[in-house]
Amino acid sequence: MEKRNMVCRSTQFRADEDDRGAYIEGYFAVFDSIYEMCPGITESIKPGAFSGVLNDDVRALTNHDSTLVLGRNRSRTLELREDDRGLWGRITINQEDQDAMNLYHRVQRGDVDQCSFGFDIGEESVDFQEDGTAHWTISQVGRLYEVSICTFPAYQETSVAARKADTETAKKRSLEAWKEKMKNQLKGDK
Repeated sequence: MEKRNMVCRSTQFRADEDDRGAYIEGYFAVFDSIYEMCPGITESIKPGAFSGVLNDDVRALTNHDSTLVLGRNRSRTLELREDDRGLWGRITINQEDQDAMNLYHRVQRGDVDQCSFGFDIGEESVDFQEDGTAHWTISQVGRLYEVSICTFPAYQETSVAARKADTETAKKRSLEAWKEKMKNQLKGDK
């Protein structure tokens, strides 16, 4: 399995306080939103894709940095749920943790408002267009490792390179299948 990160730009987080403490909440993924991995390669997530992974041991991080843990669903400081819009999360901020409070204030001011998440793909499909572009649709997340609030969310280069390689391999297979079909038609086979 390949661990990947997905960028989420079409979301907003809010930082607020109530009688239970400080928290950051928002959508870590929005269903059917188009995420551009690189020019010509896009990806989206279908509703229901997170249904099997909400009980995974998931951490909330800052910028995918495992030393900056904001919350964890096992310790009940991270709440995750899937609704009609996407994967929603709420992180209870440890007010004794200066790094967490710094991020809380950055989100509150609107300086940081993007996210990403680390996951394995369970099920996906790809649609190749005649113009050479490709769109991948993730229908099932295989494992959810972490959700991150990010300053500059981006795919790791290895993920982009892997997806580019997948695209080229799939295009070659499609071309070979077409060639084989044409040969069989010329021979009179169907």
